[in-house]
Amino acid sequence: MPELGRRIAVWGPTGSGKTTLGRRLGQRLGLPVVEMDTLFWLPNWGAKPADRFQADVRGALDAHANGWISVGNYHSALGGLVLSQADTVIWLRLPFRVTFWRLFKRTIARAWTKQPLWEGNPNTESWRQTFLSKDSILLFAITSRKSHVERTLANLEQTPHRGRVLVLRSARNVEGLLNALPESRVGAPRQ
Repeated sequence: MPELGRRIAVWGPTGSGKTTLGRRLGQRLGLPVVEMDTLFWLPNWGAKPADRFQADVRGALDAHANGWISVGNYHSALGGLVLSQADTVIWLRLPFRVTFWRLFKRTIARAWTKQPLWEGNPNTESWRQTFLSKDSILLFAITSRKSHVERTLANLEQTPHRGRVLVLRSARNVEGLLNALPESRVGAPRQ
């Protein structure tokens, strides 16, 4: 069984399955999941000011002294706040064709149903934003892929941390990791 520790950061490009993996890890390990998107985005797609975002993330992590799973990148806004505390960083580096297809299906489904993206936040996907906007998540996925890899490598190299880095490059790698963990435990609250 891989030893992941009690503080796990899940990173990866949009559509890579960070949230899904984070929730599954939380269930398996009995750890709360702290979703960075829920802490960062304000209604109407407003971004939270950096100091407030950092304070909210620090508060969420501190509230779970026995461990947590942090889902989301946001390193540029948070500096080493998450990375410096993480026992393990799981970096999802699945092929673009896989992540883009997942993102495309998810975005279409969300635009159709208009379901809020995060608990307590009314933001939704829309057809206009998806296909007719420079702020399209699909366009972002295409244009940010290379810079995501470069930024992640730089962050891991330049930010002091003690965490083990696991790079998972396929859905099979993800399932292999999950299958190597103990059976599900009760009590994995979400932040």
